[in-house]
Amino acid sequence: MVHYKTLKNGIRLVVKRMEGLMSVSMGVLVGTGACVETDSEDGISHFIEHMMFKGTQKRSAFAISDEMDRIGAQMNAFTGKDITCYYAKSTTENAGKAFEILSDLFLNSVFPPEEMAREKGVVIEEINMNEDTPDDLCLDLLGEAYYGRAGYGRNILGTRSNVSGFTREDIAAYMKKRYTTDNIVIAMAGNIDLDFADELAEKYFSDIPASKKEERQVVVNLNHGSLIRHKDIEQIHFAVGYPSVKRYDELYDATLVMNSVLGGSMSSRLFQTVREKLGLAYTVYSYNTSYAETGTLVVYAGVNAENYIKSVEAVYKCIEDIKRKDITEEEFVRGKEQLKASSIFAQESTSSQMLLYGKELLYSGKLYNFEERIDRVNAVTKEDVFNAIDANFDESRMSAAVVGKLDKPLQI
Repeated sequence: MVHYKTLKNGIRLVVKRMEGLMSVSMGVLVGTGACVETDSEDGISHFIEHMMFKGTQKRSAFAISDEMDRIGAQMNAFTGKDITCYYAKSTTENAGKAFEILSDLFLNSVFPPEEMAREKGVVIEEINMNEDTPDDLCLDLLGEAYYGRAGYGRNILGTRSNVSGFTREDIAAYMKKRYTTDNIVIAMAGNIDLDFADELAEKYFSDIPASKKEERQVVVNLNHGSLIRHKDIEQIHFAVGYPSVKRYDELYDATLVMNSVLGGSMSSRLFQTVREKLGLAYTVYSYNTSYAETGTLVVYAGVNAENYIKSVEAVYKCIEDIKRKDITEEEFVRGKEQLKASSIFAQESTSSQMLLYGKELLYSGKLYNFEERIDRVNAVTKEDVFNAIDANFDESRMSAAVVGKLDKPLQI
């Protein structure tokens, strides 16, 4: 059973009741992230997410963690390119207390100056860690090569100089523009009474004054470039990216099926060829990322330096075979079954359901419908997959990135 309502101030609530369970996941989702930041704001969405845990008007940073631990609950947050989410998971018995703490954190954080100073160091260490994680660095570099240094090309963590310079005034100004009632969704999933969920949302969120977000046009400049980062490491990490479909494109599901055949599973062409048959890589895969305005199809591999050229050739060969629409009926059916199974598995997770319903409401203003989702996947034809191939491999806008002991970028 699904419950949906809009509070008087515009904040939306969606609740998926999952009877038979003993827990509930609760999230507060905000439609903001790295893609809407300006150059001076680069990294501020992520920094605010960190600072939310550093104390409220009535709780210290330790008290927030201590009180959640006392009821056996879990709480965390994440920042993406176009979303920020604060969430908690608790037993059904302690859902009220967990939501009260989550609400306090979200609504009443005070951003103590001494905590800001400490957390800047923490985030800068996170940036350093990202620099020392070559696969993450490679994919961030690909985003920059593909989108440039704005919009979806921004690194979520931001720059050291920006993080070092953020002030409480900067946080307040950004939150005033983005943490608005029309840009917030509360999502719950699990064994929670619908009336009780409604009561919690009304109690803690309904008295917030109504506000509207600042509309920002996301910069989307698709490039055709190749970037390199020299690192004294054993492996070479490389990735290529192609323009892909938007989030609600009619070929979205067909693209996911196609990606499953290319590199989205252990039975995929990339895994079976590059890893299993040729033994060139431990990690090789592809994935699709779709946003409101655009999307990206990415292929990544981490390989031994001696096998770099051979690995690139093997990856390109798999891509070329897909581009020739060399997909068997067995691969097509398997790709659809994998896509359906992932949706079915998500039905059994409170965290997955909370995010599914929350994101759908935030992105489209509609309720997620599992039956319709399965129907859409079932309706995908092989011809749709062939059309998705045509839509996903524009060589004129292909970009690439490489990290390792190399002096030249990947040729595209």
